[in-house]
Amino acid sequence: MMLTLERAAAATSARVRGARRFPASVRVITDTRALQPGDTFLALRGEHFDGHAFIGDAVQKGAAAVVVDDAAAVPEDVPALVVADTKRAYMDLANAARSLFAGRVVAITGSTGKTTTKHLLAQLLAAHYGTDRVLSPPANENNEIGVSKLLLSSSPDQAVIVVEMGARHQGEIAELVQIAHPHIGVLTNIGEAHLEIFGSHEALARTKWGLFSGGAQAVLNANDAESARRAPSLASPPLWFGAGTPRQPGVWITPDERLVVSNSPQTHDVRVDVRLPGRHNRENLAAAVAAALLLGMSIEELAEAIPGLTLPAGRYQVTQLGANLRLIYDAYNANLSGMIATLDAFACEQAERRIAVLSSMAELGSDACAMHERVGAHAARSGVDILLVGGDYAQSLADGALAGGLKEESIVAFSDNHSAAQWLREHAKAGDAVLLKGSRKYKMEEIAAELRA
Repeated sequence: MMLTLERAAAATSARVRGARRFPASVRVITDTRALQPGDTFLALRGEHFDGHAFIGDAVQKGAAAVVVDDAAAVPEDVPALVVADTKRAYMDLANAARSLFAGRVVAITGSTGKTTTKHLLAQLLAAHYGTDRVLSPPANENNEIGVSKLLLSSSPDQAVIVVEMGARHQGEIAELVQIAHPHIGVLTNIGEAHLEIFGSHEALARTKWGLFSGGAQAVLNANDAESARRAPSLASPPLWFGAGTPRQPGVWITPDERLVVSNSPQTHDVRVDVRLPGRHNRENLAAAVAAALLLGMSIEELAEAIPGLTLPAGRYQVTQLGANLRLIYDAYNANLSGMIATLDAFACEQAERRIAVLSSMAELGSDACAMHERVGAHAARSGVDILLVGGDYAQSLADGALAGGLKEESIVAFSDNHSAAQWLREHAKAGDAVLLKGSRKYKMEEIAAELRA
């Protein structure tokens, strides 16, 4: 979204230097690698970088102006907006861009499933509006920088912006809402992610519930107890969604693959061809369908689009290795509910043996050992034949699996990704299915890469 100099300066309370040489329209870029001649370079600061160090590079590449909080870092002949804090200015510029957007904005958050739900919703909306008229982040750019970048990249020709919102500190979702002003808020669930950072489940839930602090229409998970507890506090009734047998009005994907919509006096029930693995992904799909319905898609359009939906990279990616060995990579990230959901999906795989390679989860706080024991027990009870365990809580995973009934000889500890890949090379057989699941910090894609080599 292009901003006038006057609007940009007013939004950021900036001191304008070299106004006569400033471009009439401001297109803000924070990465010199993406900069085009005529752009305005904003010098962000981070823990390990300072954008002010790249001002010379930006000017050399054709930046017409800069946004800085250190005026001394700018050559005298370069027009500048001098602000108190460039990060805050970036968010204020994004808010100004949002105020010019005439379409609809959907925001999605939750402990698990938000990136997948965003990805599914963007695909559904593209079938209705056209790909060029739907804007969503290509990855999980869900913090204040990512959300600001998305809003600033919007254009008046687009119909819908799909925003993903994440939080690593209390109150952050409400802060993102103040930038994006969503019309619709989709909350996938309130689970256990980042409990070590938030300190308590209540603080986590309160932060997620900030999604509705600006009055967005709520789309809530009928299977999420915390959402059900908090729903009466909303200004208007939510639209519920779920996977399973419908038990209340809302949007449901049933076990026999039917889309049931009963949020009005009339109930619609149509067969759909869902090609996504696991009940949790049907839940994510139901959330995306609910939001799409609020944005004007018909049930017929949705039923036609659903068979072509794909999952984001790193989510239950199936690769055939050799003649008859399946590798399932689902290690983009991991928390308790996500681990259990993926193990449930893995239990449905037809295989001679199911081999689960589980690394630990991260940022779970004082309940980390107990949560890993629950995952290990669930792996044993869900039909895993061999369990490989690694990471900081490998022993807790193993203890849980033993308690769940898996024999000691079926549990293998691995010290690093190479040793896990080596064990699989030596012991996995044709007809086996292998699952890789764990926190992003353990880089389990290294196991997949070694097995594919």
